[in-house]
Amino acid sequence: MARKPINPAVKIGLELGPVIAFFVAYLLVRDRSFMIAGTEYDGFILVTAGFIPLLLICTGLLWALSGHLSKMQIMTAVLVVVFGGLSVWLNDDRFFKMKPTMIYALFAGILGFGMLRRKSYLQYVMEGMMPLQPEGWRILTLRVTLFFLGLAVLNEVIWRTMSTDAWVNFKTFGLTAAVFAFFMAQGKLFKTYGIDNKGDGQG
Repeated sequence: MARKPINPAVKIGLELGPVIAFFVAYLLVRDRSFMIAGTEYDGFILVTAGFIPLLLICTGLLWALSGHLSKMQIMTAVLVVVFGGLSVWLNDDRFFKMKPTMIYALFAGILGFGMLRRKSYLQYVMEGMMPLQPEGWRILTLRVTLFFLGLAVLNEVIWRTMSTDAWVNFKTFGLTAAVFAFFMAQGKLFKTYGIDNKGDGQG
């Protein structure tokens, strides 16, 4: 399907809406438990069960409206179904909490594999948004790989050592803030290695 223009506000709403809905719903039911078909589920599991179809609906709408989904969006949807489904089926929140670890570790592995082949898979995905010289892509890819590895480790530490409340706050706000801060910190690299600025300095 060819790419189609989409209202930026609609795009952001479809991408972030499920995460915000998950956070709000969790706040409303986190201290409650529900008896369903003879099995008791806590609020986190119930919200996870609702999050899965909501994310799939929003992802489907995004594809229908824009004609395009990134590989990360597709992989995220798959892992939400797999790990979220396991959490609901087994009534065990640990599987869903592992999902960010799997996502970031997987993408770090893919980028790292590309670097071993002397290729920047990140460039294939992002070149249209910020054209860089080859050395710029090499540096940025290395940094993103290490950043993703760091997020994977951090997620493991938080969900294994802290409360569910702490993990939900980290997942909703911490990860988003970390990604934003990381790319803001790459300003010098973008300036140095941007196609329109062929400086030779290091980023």
